[in-house]
Amino acid sequence: MSSPSQARRRQLRTWRPNPNGSGLLPVHATDQGDEEPRCLVDLASNDYLNLAQHPELIAAATEEIKRSGVGAGGSRLVSGSRPVHDQLEHQLAQWLNRDRVLLYPSGFQANLAAVLALADRHTPVLADRLCHHSLLTGVQASGARLQRFAHNDLIDLNRKLERCRDRHPGQQPLVITESLFSMEGTSPNLSAMAELCSSHAARLLVDEAHALGVLGDGGRGLSHALPHKAVTMLSGTFGKAFGSGGAFLACDADLGETLLQTSGAFRYTTALAPSLAAAALAALTLMQRHPHWSEELMATSQQWRSALAAAGWTRPGGAGPILPLVIGSDQAALDRQQTLEAAGLLSIAIRPPTVPEGTARLRLVVRRLLPDGTLDTLLQALSLSR
Repeated sequence: MSSPSQARRRQLRTWRPNPNGSGLLPVHATDQGDEEPRCLVDLASNDYLNLAQHPELIAAATEEIKRSGVGAGGSRLVSGSRPVHDQLEHQLAQWLNRDRVLLYPSGFQANLAAVLALADRHTPVLADRLCHHSLLTGVQASGARLQRFAHNDLIDLNRKLERCRDRHPGQQPLVITESLFSMEGTSPNLSAMAELCSSHAARLLVDEAHALGVLGDGGRGLSHALPHKAVTMLSGTFGKAFGSGGAFLACDADLGETLLQTSGAFRYTTALAPSLAAAALAALTLMQRHPHWSEELMATSQQWRSALAAAGWTRPGGAGPILPLVIGSDQAALDRQQTLEAAGLLSIAIRPPTVPEGTARLRLVVRRLLPDGTLDTLLQALSLSR
């Protein structure tokens, strides 16, 4: 296997969060005794609502550590289940209007479990071409027959569903999409997609990882507005807008029982750390207390899109807080990342294979709390790098 080019090599960088939650400090320079590094405004992380440093989450996690210790010590089906797990599952189910929620230690595990619960080697699976790697890994593990449809293209999806009906009569297809694509910032017409799936008797799995807390009524995601049975299962994570860690699957009662009885990703793993569950529960409470946060974040995101378009950039698609600026080559994207860092802004150059070849980009993330003047600083830095 050939080694990646220098512009495509990945490197670990370590960061120390600024206590006020607005920025990140690179650790390596300080550790080497160099001059104190400049704090960079965080336009890279998925902490959309600035909850990771919120005092109520920190307090909730700290109190749960005092009650339950650091780790759960066992799987949920052995000795690892704690009251905070039950509370979080119950309140999430109510918030999302779902019968059952089950917690998982990571979003990758949750997506694996979701696909394995809905597909086997006989299942035709149709996945958006830009679906997350965890979903595709789940399809591979299931042995299902995978087809990819063009990104958010319902005409292409319908064509492939019709072909499935002709080629695999009697087999129920599974359609997989995301409600907010992490590298594109775009969303499907989920209502129309659900209707299309219903007309073809197909199941629909929606990854709401980046949408929860951000899109939909009160940040409940795009699935919430649909009829109860329109989405077969949705997955979500606590490591993004919730500011914590871990993940979950939400579905009807029967599927929830199937997951409980058969999901290896649930059965054979140590339960989500109680402190993370407590922090996620605190985040959910804050979202319910401040449902306007998501609306304000969307308004700010649209303001940024308009400003970037006015500055001559292609207007980023979608309505959420993920704003990709497609640069093209790997090295050009890295150069622009360095220009932004010199201006005090952190936005990571995303390169293949995470994105398609020739579409390396800066992934800008608008967060609820950013220092005044951040947008002006960004526009000035981008003008210098063109």
